[in-house]
Amino acid sequence: MSAVRTVLGDLPPAELGVCDAHDHLFFASPRLPGEELRSGSAARAELAAFRAAGGGAVVQWTPYGLGRRAADLPALARESGVHIVAATGLHQDVHYDERVLKELRGRLAEVFVTELTDGIGTSGVRAGLIKVAGGFHALDAHARWTMTAAAEAHHATGAPVAVHLELGTGALDVLDLLCGELGVEPHRVVLGHLNRSPDPVVHRQAARSGCYLAFDGPSRANHATDWRMPDAVRALADAGYGDRLLLGGDTTTASARSVNGGPGMPYLLRRVAPRLAVAVGEELVRGILTENPGRAFGVTWRRP
Repeated sequence: MSAVRTVLGDLPPAELGVCDAHDHLFFASPRLPGEELRSGSAARAELAAFRAAGGGAVVQWTPYGLGRRAADLPALARESGVHIVAATGLHQDVHYDERVLKELRGRLAEVFVTELTDGIGTSGVRAGLIKVAGGFHALDAHARWTMTAAAEAHHATGAPVAVHLELGTGALDVLDLLCGELGVEPHRVVLGHLNRSPDPVVHRQAARSGCYLAFDGPSRANHATDWRMPDAVRALADAGYGDRLLLGGDTTTASARSVNGGPGMPYLLRRVAPRLAVAVGEELVRGILTENPGRAFGVTWRRP
């Protein structure tokens, strides 16, 4: 049976509730010095605020080596009443020390499979998705290495593959590699950050493959495309792809948390969803927040 793999165990997709399909409770990268998401109390407060706004689930896309704090996630899920999905995977190489990458050579797919089936480290928490990343308008050797490992882990476990698109670019190259060369079923692929490159033609071409398209990370000062998101979503819905759309907050810095004065997770439900409803209607927005995530992250899990 299809199930979403949460940090507290496998869950029927219909029980996921209102879902932030791409966010971060914990995240630490040398690319964002001083803005690390390391505070457990802040994560707890953010989840409480999200829950109070009507939220029911958060998919954390923080991958291997970037401060996931997997062992802390079950308690946060229990205390908040919010389902949490953790990730395995690997981000762009700029987020890692070369020593870390060297240690993973030759065994990356094995690491992904272990974290999906047995657990992350000694935490016992199993990941529910594989997160990888493309580059700006291209796929470098690192992206091809990580996506090849992700495809291998997908074939072994059934896990969905979520992809960070750098500034929303490279969607078709990612699909050519993952689904064309590596045989990942398109409906098991989630493309992130489509809002950052609001090209309606590329969006439709990507959606035509059968993958999921995530519009995530609203209200960032350096992303001047928020106002185009409702039109992009409406165009996809009008073309018949409303059942392939996801929404997420993608909170990656401490200052972006709502508890620190930023938009944070609640903003997705407090402002983004109502604004989107004006463009496409409340029924579709409800489906994007509830039914679509269940299909995107709910899979028939296998053991290798």
